[in-house]
Amino acid sequence: MDGYRLTTDVAVRFSDTDALGHVNNANYLSFLESARIDYLRRVLGRLKVEDFGVIIARVEIDYKSPAYHHETLTVGCRVGEVGGASIKMDYRIEDKATGRLIAEAKSVMVAFDYALGRPVRVSEEWRSKMEDFDGIA
Repeated sequence: MDGYRLTTDVAVRFSDTDALGHVNNANYLSFLESARIDYLRRVLGRLKVEDFGVIIARVEIDYKSPAYHHETLTVGCRVGEVGGASIKMDYRIEDKATGRLIAEAKSVMVAFDYALGRPVRVSEEWRSKMEDFDGIA
């Protein structure tokens, strides 16, 4: 997928679809989450949920075409910008077989200290790994 070094394949399950036979809009959040978790694991080396240290502050999705049961979707995920405590991510969802654009999305993660119960600055280690991986400055 052009512009996305990290991609995650997601098989559409029957339970992801609604009465009209296409993927229900709410399930796209789970598809984005799968790619985001892969990113945290592969790029930042966070293997356990308790080590993630982020919360989701915002998600927006633009639906371009419907997805259906038995399709496999490819979800591209990248960091577009790193702020003081925030990490803005971009996503692209395509049908793996045809490359048909299904949706484009954006999210904002916030670095978060669960023990303190508040946002914290993005560590220099994370910043460096994300900038190196996604080629941002």
